[in-house]
Amino acid sequence: QVQLVESGGGLVQPGGSLRLSCSASTRMFAISVMGWHRQAPGKQRELVASITSGGNTNYADSVKGRFTISRDNAKNTVYLEMNSLKPEDTAVYYCNLAVTVFRRTDYWGQGTQVTVSS
Repeated sequence: QVQLVESGGGLVQPGGSLRLSCSASTRMFAISVMGWHRQAPGKQRELVASITSGGNTNYADSVKGRFTISRDNAKNTVYLEMNSLKPEDTAVYYCNLAVTVFRRTDYWGQGTQVTVSS
């Protein structure tokens, strides 16, 4: 069973920074697409950023230029560097691993709370 463990969430003031980490317990990490999603109260879960096994990245328009996703295949870990945080970035952030072997399978972490408030 694949386990994803997120860390790095917390309370930060507007304009501040946080770095989220997600460690995966699978040898399939290197061939997986990794993503960060978030869900604010009363809203649907949305994709924040993703990174392919080859390092290609994709970002939601709302975070472009502020957030950076990266991965370390040697450590089975994906990161989300968040800068210039805004109150509207407040949400539970979830790590996602998507691997395709004959068919796509998605795995999710338990989520980590990010609160941006003064």
